[in-house]
Amino acid sequence: MDRETAITPELAEVRPDERFDESQLAEHLRGHLRGSDGPLAVQQFARGKANLTYLLRFGEPGGPVTEYVLRRPPLGPVAPGSHDMEREYRVLSRLWRAFPLAARAFLFCDDESVIGAPFFVMERRRGVVVQGAVPPEFGNGDDAASNRKLSEVVVDTLAEFHAVDPAEAGLDGLGWPEGFMDRQLGGWIARWNKARHEPNPLVEELADWLQKTQPPSPPATLLHNDWRLDNMAVDPDDPGVCVAVYDWDMCTRGDPFADVGTLMGCWFDPDEDSIFLDPMPTRTPGFMTRGEAISRYGEKSGRDVSGMHWYVVFGTFKMGVILQQIYIRWLRGQTQDERFATMGHDAARLFELAAARRST
Repeated sequence: MDRETAITPELAEVRPDERFDESQLAEHLRGHLRGSDGPLAVQQFARGKANLTYLLRFGEPGGPVTEYVLRRPPLGPVAPGSHDMEREYRVLSRLWRAFPLAARAFLFCDDESVIGAPFFVMERRRGVVVQGAVPPEFGNGDDAASNRKLSEVVVDTLAEFHAVDPAEAGLDGLGWPEGFMDRQLGGWIARWNKARHEPNPLVEELADWLQKTQPPSPPATLLHNDWRLDNMAVDPDDPGVCVAVYDWDMCTRGDPFADVGTLMGCWFDPDEDSIFLDPMPTRTPGFMTRGEAISRYGEKSGRDVSGMHWYVVFGTFKMGVILQQIYIRWLRGQTQDERFATMGHDAARLFELAAARRST
């Protein structure tokens, strides 16, 4: 990722096509959240490419301010089971008790007349989100020790999350762990078929390979389903300390290696070509290689990772489908965000990488 993209500000004015009636929202929230009686100001978190996330600031100018975060699905049609605000609310209203790195959710609204879509409101967590390139506070990518810490914290926190007892979090009834990977693989192939704008024989070949070589799953755990460094925030004073994990709309129970595969799918080794705007600075000096990261997860979790190869290919394939889904919304005019204009090309290159990773 280039530096211009890497230093995109955290907050910005709400994009024109993603605005809503702020006065109507304020009226709906008044009396239901602590501090919600004052005037409301809204900004948008600028970096996300899927669900839309907004900062809500209640308070008089120059006076005390109470902040919350609002999450809603993206514009346009979404795939069944994805961008599920009710699921994310249900998870975050409970998970914080057993996994404090998950922000607490306070309120869910399924009345689309309020802002045009279901949404929920949660606490704001402050920290540094590392997206693409290492920011100045951690050395701009030139501090190998800081880079090593970033690579370790994303793996170690995942192992910590997978150790959470679903019952302790009140989530032992979440999802259907039996047959999880069968449904995942079939679902992502179906999503590709719905989102493709032109034929791609390589995708069909990859889908066939994944189906024929799928390994047995280990015992189920809680899953995040989109685990990456840019879905975390770390302590501004120590990049090795996680202070929050975000984006829980696909949380469920199932094969823990699905999370590892998602993470490793966007973990580029130094000898791999840059495929698109990398979500993690994995090729900076000191950052663990993908093989080292997989081994570290095995050590921290106590799980046998000898069959992780298949999950890396699946995670790369899934990332290609995600970009294709975003691109098709742009191509059909369902969003005006010009960041999405090249994602069809990026998706095709990710499928090429997935194919290459079958032999590594």
